[in-house]
Amino acid sequence: MLDLAAGAIAGPDAEPWLNPDAYWASLTGAVAGIPAPAAVLELNALRWNTHDLVRRAAGVPLRIASKSLRVRGVLQSLQQVPGISGILAFTLAEALWLARDFDDVVVGYPTADREALRRLAGDELLASRVTLMVDGEEQLDLIDAVLPPASRCTLRICLDADASWRSRLLGFIGTRRSPLQTPAQVAELGRAVASRPGFRLVGLMMYEAQVAGVGNAVPGAAVRNRLMRLVQNRSMAELTARRGRIVQALGELANLEFVNGGGTGSVEATAADPAVTEITAGSGIFAGHLFNNYRSFSPAPAAAVALDVVRRPGPGFTTVLGGGWIASGPPGSSRVPQIAWPRGLRLLPREGAGEVQTPLAGPAAGGLRPGDRVWLRHAKSGELSERVNEFHLVRDGQVAAVLPTYRGEGKAFL
Repeated sequence: MLDLAAGAIAGPDAEPWLNPDAYWASLTGAVAGIPAPAAVLELNALRWNTHDLVRRAAGVPLRIASKSLRVRGVLQSLQQVPGISGILAFTLAEALWLARDFDDVVVGYPTADREALRRLAGDELLASRVTLMVDGEEQLDLIDAVLPPASRCTLRICLDADASWRSRLLGFIGTRRSPLQTPAQVAELGRAVASRPGFRLVGLMMYEAQVAGVGNAVPGAAVRNRLMRLVQNRSMAELTARRGRIVQALGELANLEFVNGGGTGSVEATAADPAVTEITAGSGIFAGHLFNNYRSFSPAPAAAVALDVVRRPGPGFTTVLGGGWIASGPPGSSRVPQIAWPRGLRLLPREGAGEVQTPLAGPAAGGLRPGDRVWLRHAKSGELSERVNEFHLVRDGQVAAVLPTYRGEGKAFL
């Protein structure tokens, strides 16, 4: 039912979301009989975003970040799209679950899940499909303590190296992930992996979060945007040179199967790095509203949730049930849901998006009555899936399928 390999729509209706009146009215009609919160994936928007990511990658294969979707049916469909191959999981337990359906799953973060490690190390098929992430030898020690090399399968290992930028003027720019920053440090751990029984070094990951995850076209922030683009350009220049030296050093120790980098916000810049063999992306498929703020691409609002108006606390106000689904990251206005439709609604600064109810104000509030629908977009892409059991796939104004989320399949990995 879900075919993302098909080409994006063409012709005068190629981007229906550019006509918000018609787009949101179509979604409203499609889920009119479905109880709120009614989470929706619009098929044409999904296809548009998928093919746009492939286009931006310019021939470099894409690995899908499962945390940015958390819908197995969408992950399965994406693997049928030319230019997309493999999954980047966020926990080992999730990776083992996904490895029933996918033969190439890299765990994007180190793990201390001893039970999951025992399952992995005792199963030849899982061990051939799942790759663990490490950035220190103590993580190898933990694995050996769970199951010694002589009593387990050989485990595939990817090294996570730091991709942040140390600016002489601005200091540390990026995210605090791996302690491995220099080629010498990465090579030292690579030698440790290669020399220890029970492990096989197969990959390198370097995630340039300061480029991939930070918008550089935020409305009303012209000075900040110019500074951010300068920082991102300088950072990528430094990273490209350093990543090339790291890959060269590791190449003397092992035949790497992949060198992974990037994210939705950095696809073009990462694709230009000759050392990179694949790019991780995922958020650009559903397109949480944080991804409105990039200069190089404009994703379609493929994922949204409809909430019910339940009361009117006074003239010029209306209240929806639910809505307080705040995204992870630094607290602030960028992490709250965005009111996508109707236009002319805003959150109240002293209440914000509430756990059970969300009061709204603005010119459109007076015209809303109990039972009407208000559409919200989550700040991040995959986190919405943790709040709902299913997405309704809408095609041409009708619900074409119902896709369970991880939560809907009874899974809560993190």
